[in-house]
Amino acid sequence: MLNEKEMVEQEDLMLDMLDRFLETEVAPHVRHFDHDDVYPAEIVEKMKEMGLFGCIIGEEYGGLGLPTSTYAKIIERMSRTWMSLSGIINSHLIMASAVQRAGTQAQKAEFLPRFATGELRGGIGLTEPDAGTDLQSIRTVARREGDEYVVNGAKTWITNSMYGNCLALLVKTDPTAQPRHTGMSLLIAEKGPGFEVVRKLEKLGYRGIDTCELLFTDYRVPVDRLVGGKEGFGLKQVLSGLELGRINVAARGVGVARAALEESLKYAQVRKTFGKPICEHQAIQLMLGEMGTRVEAARLLVEQAARAFDRGERCDMEAGMAKYFATEAALTNATDALRIHGGYGYSKEYNVERLYRDAPLLTIGEGTNEMQRIIIARQLVERNPA
Repeated sequence: MLNEKEMVEQEDLMLDMLDRFLETEVAPHVRHFDHDDVYPAEIVEKMKEMGLFGCIIGEEYGGLGLPTSTYAKIIERMSRTWMSLSGIINSHLIMASAVQRAGTQAQKAEFLPRFATGELRGGIGLTEPDAGTDLQSIRTVARREGDEYVVNGAKTWITNSMYGNCLALLVKTDPTAQPRHTGMSLLIAEKGPGFEVVRKLEKLGYRGIDTCELLFTDYRVPVDRLVGGKEGFGLKQVLSGLELGRINVAARGVGVARAALEESLKYAQVRKTFGKPICEHQAIQLMLGEMGTRVEAARLLVEQAARAFDRGERCDMEAGMAKYFATEAALTNATDALRIHGGYGYSKEYNVERLYRDAPLLTIGEGTNEMQRIIIARQLVERNPA
């Protein structure tokens, strides 16, 4: 067991290695991957070598065993360079986290080492054409036949589903159950016959990463791939993982907001109007001051949520606050950065146009910000009874 000083040193080493990787292997190629919507296969292989696909998986299963607070800093740095890269490990680690938290011992022993190396890589299969935020309305059904489940249904907006090979798949094992969530289960679903990637979705931003529609037609999953070994706990297992997902998306928000600030600070010091750099104009100073404050406030909210998650505490309110504030900060900072850059902000020659396209997704993904505010309010009332 590492003491606090050793943990700080380990974190510093990990982040230094990551910074060098992002600077030399990623940053020079981002515009190509983003504008041409190209999957960064070679970069993913290097991420496997660095152990990033196992960064929060326990060391006993071959992972790095990093705390969520360190993981959030990794995601922030990735998103500051290229947000799509963070999504390649986020969905994967939500899947791994569900197995690590709720799986049987046999499932942990079989799958976590393969998740940690990236041999099995993927994400979570939740959203359907008619069921996004309301997951209890999903229609994908898994019917048990002997030692297998036969799955039929469709999923959409599934990250890592084209180039990945495994999903934590949310299904209805009892479509008639009341309450509805008691009939929902989570399956470890490796690609095979009946698991079809129908098409890759074209997106405004968040490009270079595969987001697809899926179709399951008599797709068979062995019964021993039922997470936890008991039916009816799938929604609970997924929602636990989504706390981690919301911390991840919040950390992405910090990264995008910080990138927008850094780009604006550089540009405002070299662009001149009326005989002086625009950073000396009060209107620009007001924007920069607000942008910097948003970044630091968002970062602190993410740290608070990550620490609560590491302590094993319920943190849906903390994760919701971090996700809501940090992603709104990203959207506002990206917009302000474009305005500071003027016409050049609208040009593909500068990074701010990519930040402007990427940021809106953060306010929608892993639960809309409207839903986050409702969760926050309900938790405030519950935790502070009159």
